[in-house]
Amino acid sequence: MDTHYRVAIFGSARIKEGDKDYHDVFEIARGLAEEGFDIVTGGGPGLMQAANAGSQSAHSETHSIGLNIRLSREQEPNKFLNIKQEFSSFSNRLDTFMALSDAVIVAPGGIGTLLELFYAWQLVQVEDICKTPIILFGAIWTNLLLWLETEVMAQKLFNKNDLQMIFHVIDPEEVVELIKKIHTDRLQEEPVCKNFAQYRKKLFPNGEQTKNQ
Repeated sequence: MDTHYRVAIFGSARIKEGDKDYHDVFEIARGLAEEGFDIVTGGGPGLMQAANAGSQSAHSETHSIGLNIRLSREQEPNKFLNIKQEFSSFSNRLDTFMALSDAVIVAPGGIGTLLELFYAWQLVQVEDICKTPIILFGAIWTNLLLWLETEVMAQKLFNKNDLQMIFHVIDPEEVVELIKKIHTDRLQEEPVCKNFAQYRKKLFPNGEQTKNQ
C-alpha cells in the first residue's frame, strides 16, 4: 500500500448533517480511509466535515487533513481533523490541495467548489501537475458536463482529450471502487509521480504529526 496516497474531497459548506449528500460523502471518505487513503478537505463544515468525519470513523492509520481558509465570515475548522493548516490566500490553499492530492472528488457544491473543480482541471490540462483523476460525484454535475460538451467543446474551445481525466459517478460505492482501481493501476507504473513532494514541508514542517501526538 502506498501510504501517501491522498484523496481531496471538495464540496459545499452549506449542506447539513442528515442530508443525503452528507451521508454519501461520509461513506465515500470512510470507504477510502478503510483502504488506507488519506482524506484532504477544506477543513470546514458541511461536506468537508462529512468527509473528515467519515475518514476518522474508519479507525485506520490514515490522516484526516484540513486546509482551512481564513474568511471575513470566520470558518471554524471541524472537529474531525488529525492535521490542519490555515491559509489566508485561496491561491496558496488550492496549490497545496493539488500538490498533496493524488485524486480529486468533487461533491455537490457552489461557487467555491466550482473554483476548485476548474482549478484542478486546468492544472492537469496544462500538465502543471501529475495526471490526476477528477471525479464528479452526484447528479448535480450532469447538466454542467452536457453544457461543456455541447457548447464549449463544440466550439473547439477545448479538446475531447481534455475530458479524459474527468469521471462522472453517481453511486458512492462506485467512487470508492474507481479510486481503488486507479490506485492499483498507478502502482504498476514507473516512475510513480508524487504530487505532494514539493509541498510536504509546508504542511508538515515537523514531520507528519497528528494533533494528539
